[in-house]
Amino acid sequence: MKKIDVHIHSSMWENARIQPGCILASPEEIKESYRELDIDKGFLLPLISPEYRFCVQTNEEMEYLATKYSDTFYWFCNIDPRMGFNRPDYDLSEMLMYYKQKGAIGVGEVTASLEFDDPLVENLFYHCAECDLPVTIHIGHQKYDCYGILDDLHLPKLEKMLKKYPKLKILGHSACFWSEIDGNVTNETRYAYPTGKVEEGAIVRLMRKYPNLYCDCSAGSGFNAITRDEDFGYKFIEEFSDRLMYGTDICQPHQKTYLASWLDNAFEKSCISYENYYKFCRGNAIRIFNLNLDK
Repeated sequence: MKKIDVHIHSSMWENARIQPGCILASPEEIKESYRELDIDKGFLLPLISPEYRFCVQTNEEMEYLATKYSDTFYWFCNIDPRMGFNRPDYDLSEMLMYYKQKGAIGVGEVTASLEFDDPLVENLFYHCAECDLPVTIHIGHQKYDCYGILDDLHLPKLEKMLKKYPKLKILGHSACFWSEIDGNVTNETRYAYPTGKVEEGAIVRLMRKYPNLYCDCSAGSGFNAITRDEDFGYKFIEEFSDRLMYGTDICQPHQKTYLASWLDNAFEKSCISYENYYKFCRGNAIRIFNLNLDK
C-alpha cells in the first residue's frame, strides 16, 4: 500500500549540513527513497530552532520545495516559542494563520529546549489549537547536550497540556516519547531505544485518556517501540488505529528505514486488519490533515 510520510527533512540547498556529519537529503534523493519504500507523499518539517543545528531553515524554504515538488511534498510551518519578542503573551496566531493560508498543514517539529509547561511553549500550544493546526513535538530529556521540549519521566507535563488544550492535536515523537510505551522505562533508559517485552506505560494511559494525542511513528524510536514486542505492537495498533501515522524521519541520503516493510508483513500475516493497515499507512494522515487524496 502506498504510504504517506508524516515526517521528513530536506533542503533546497546542496550539501546543507544540519548536524555534525549529517548532510540533509536533497528532494531528488528523497524521491528516490520514496520510490523504494512505495511512499506517495511526505510532510516537510522545517528545522527552525537553533538547538544542535549547523543551519537554521525557514518556513519559506519548505513552501518553495512543496511548490516545486508538489507531487511529492506537503509542508509544515514551524514557530519557535521564543519568536514574537520572546513574550509569552504574543499573538502567534497571526504568524500561524499567515502560513496556513499559504498552504502549511501543521506545525513542527518543535525542538526548542524549553520546559513543556514554559509559558512560551504553552503560548505556542494555545495558538496552534486556536488555528486548528496539529503540532509535531520532539521531547528531550535534558536542557544541555540535547534538543526537544523538556518533560520528566512518564510525561506529566505533556499530560498537563493535553488536558488544558483539548482542541490541540499533538503528534508525539522522539525517543523520550516512545520509550514511555513501556511502564518499566527509567531516567537512564528514556532517551535510548529500550528492548524487551512491554508492560503498558504512560503512552498507553495517555492515549486512552486524551483523544487529542496522536503518534508520529517515524524514526528508529517509533519503529523500536512498535516492534520490540510484536504481540504488544499488534494490539497497540488495533486499539489506537485511528491515531497512528506512518513516518520515516529521513534526514540523510539513502537513509535506511524499516517500518514500511514491517507493516506490510504484519498485514500479509493477518496480524493487523486491512482497515487498520490502511489507517496507519495513509488514512489517518489524510483525515487528520484534510488531504485531497483517496477522494
